[in-house]
Amino acid sequence: MKSIAAFLVVALIWFSGLLAYAARVQQSTPPRAPQPAQGVVALTGANSNERLSAAMGLLEDGYGRRMLVSGVDRKASREDIRHVSRAVRRLYDCCVDLGFTAADTVGNARETLAWAQAMRYRELIVVTADYHMPRAMLELNAVLHDTGITAQAYAVPTRALKARDWWRNPGAVRLMVVEYCKYLAILGREAVLGLGPRDAPPAQQKARSS
Repeated sequence: MKSIAAFLVVALIWFSGLLAYAARVQQSTPPRAPQPAQGVVALTGANSNERLSAAMGLLEDGYGRRMLVSGVDRKASREDIRHVSRAVRRLYDCCVDLGFTAADTVGNARETLAWAQAMRYRELIVVTADYHMPRAMLELNAVLHDTGITAQAYAVPTRALKARDWWRNPGAVRLMVVEYCKYLAILGREAVLGLGPRDAPPAQQKARSS
């Protein structure tokens, strides 16, 4: 009986957290105008076209000096990315860098850190989908810790999640639940790592040794 009660308590906490997470995601868009920064970083993934277009718009409006597209498919060319980002060629050719090493959000964070350090940037604007932003910022803050680099979030809305009754859409529910579970996993990882010394990310270790 106690085990059933404990399970129900855990389930209630999990479900309450999911509702809070969903509210946070929905309230993150439309995004407020960010503070001007040195670099704009677009994280690729589902609906990359919208993410790239939003990031390029920030660059064109002068919110950053240069832009990184992190996690680009190795099969994609610079022209492919220019086309989907709807970039002005002059600005794209001079001020957009493509990162091909990241295969997931952890990789995005490390690629972003390496780029920011190479550019000697201290202020970034990070662009990704609304549902992905909480986890992306967790990963970024984990690698940016003690580097002096700060990141602002600029979330791009996901159409399926903007409807009031998104929970009636099985695809939207699945997306939210999966992302919430991934977010909890990262929170758990960071809590465990916080109990002991943290190893510096590869890019940070290299910078310290040079």
